[in-house]
Amino acid sequence: MLQIVEQKLSPEVFMALREKVDFQFYSWEDCSAALNNTFYTVEVRENGKTIGIARVVGDGRIVFFIKDVVVDPEYKGRGIGRMLMEALLAYIRRYACEKAYISLMATPGTEPFYEKFGFIRRPSPGLGSGMVLHTTANQKEAG
Repeated sequence: MLQIVEQKLSPEVFMALREKVDFQFYSWEDCSAALNNTFYTVEVRENGKTIGIARVVGDGRIVFFIKDVVVDPEYKGRGIGRMLMEALLAYIRRYACEKAYISLMATPGTEPFYEKFGFIRRPSPGLGSGMVLHTTANQKEAG
């Protein structure tokens, strides 16, 4: 039986599932700090084992960013991603003001999944490209 668990995501589980899908590695300390500053985490568990995770970061009112939507590859195709997204969006709707900005960065090939929830690809009319900048050790030391 699948179970939704809120606000219990540990750095160990977070790191292990991200590793299973080849997401960027971060230290335990960095993952712990990130989770401590996360507004909302959700897990899908089966028989006590976490098989999907996701989280929301942002300012809690105007801007919400969906991060780390991860489903264990062994459990793909069972609706786990849908369960995660429904929980995230329900949380966001409880706190978002009118016209709040909800965003995410889709892993290549997953865009159709997010479009089912109303997300649109950028660039599009009236919206420029999404952009990203990753820090490096040199940038951190200089700043």
